[in-house]
Amino acid sequence: MKVYLDNNATTRTAPEVVGAMLPYFGEEYGNASSFHQFGQRAAKAMNEARQKVADLLGVTAEEIVFTGSGSESNNYFLKGVAARAGGGHLIVSAIEHPAVLRTARFLVKHGFELTELPVDGQGLVSPDDLQKAIRSDTILVSIILANNEIGTVQDIGALGVVCREAGVLFHTDAVQAVGKIPLNLRELPVDYLSASAHKLHGPKGVGAAYLRKGVKPPFNLIHGGHHERRRRASTENVPGIVAFGRAAELTPEDDYHRERIIRLRSKLEVGITQEISEVTILAREAERLPNTSNVLFHRLEGESIVMSLDFEGIAVSTGSACSSGSLEPSHVILALGFDHAQAQGSIRFSLSRYTTDEEIGYVLERLPVIIHRLRNISAL
Repeated sequence: MKVYLDNNATTRTAPEVVGAMLPYFGEEYGNASSFHQFGQRAAKAMNEARQKVADLLGVTAEEIVFTGSGSESNNYFLKGVAARAGGGHLIVSAIEHPAVLRTARFLVKHGFELTELPVDGQGLVSPDDLQKAIRSDTILVSIILANNEIGTVQDIGALGVVCREAGVLFHTDAVQAVGKIPLNLRELPVDYLSASAHKLHGPKGVGAAYLRKGVKPPFNLIHGGHHERRRRASTENVPGIVAFGRAAELTPEDDYHRERIIRLRSKLEVGITQEISEVTILAREAERLPNTSNVLFHRLEGESIVMSLDFEGIAVSTGSACSSGSLEPSHVILALGFDHAQAQGSIRFSLSRYTTDEEIGYVLERLPVIIHRLRNISAL
């Protein structure tokens, strides 16, 4: 059996999404900036997709800019706000995705100051800590909406209110959240938001940036033509954008998938804790993404668990896909208060709408055998 439980790294592109994008590789190949009928059909399809993404977020189409990825959107906001301000102070959390954390640290090398806010043992940022960290020269706060490794969902409303009262721009990396939990940006005090298609059963290589109407846009990362209402130069990825719109449209209006995934995650976690000793389920007491479970297997290294599971046809992760080539323990788990040795035993299981009861049953059949075998030979 082949079981894919690494959906926070990327998701299977839904068949309906593949079908929607295929014509734009073939007969509908026009450039959306061209005035002839080929181009106008492409532009129409792209605008329809923009409206679908906007509807998913509860905003207007004019507030959505398509980018090449969630990471590009994050860079656009951090570097673009910094470039417009020319200097100042930024605030991020200690558990940001590398696309935010490394970008913020890059800006420090270019004269900006940075505060990395701590989190509690569940991965939550305190609004009080944020309020104390804001200074008169703070130009931007960026707090991840839902963490990619442990699934913790921040109280973005409370954090946004702190920023709004202080008159500071507020950005959230919502790449993992969009499509997994309900979001209505008309009800959240967020100025900027980043999203990505391939986390919600769309294709790789297309992202979105939300810029709240009335808020000054950041400086552009990419200069050239007048694409995306002069926000991002470059001929638009029409097939990818159409697919993003279709993926957004497929996000269920009811809670069927969400409730089913939570049930499967509970089955997984209960089975692990019943059959395996010395485990810790991270952020279990916090509101989490319904599909995400990060488990520390004490006295083991995550890489050996991943490889052993892969041999059995089961795909999981030791953390963020963007950090999978690193031998360093997860900065997210270290921020929760675990030491280096403990953090090395982290395994992330991330489910999707395609995950089945049978697949979870197979994981619970093979995983205890693997853990017991590895512990018997482990030097830890």
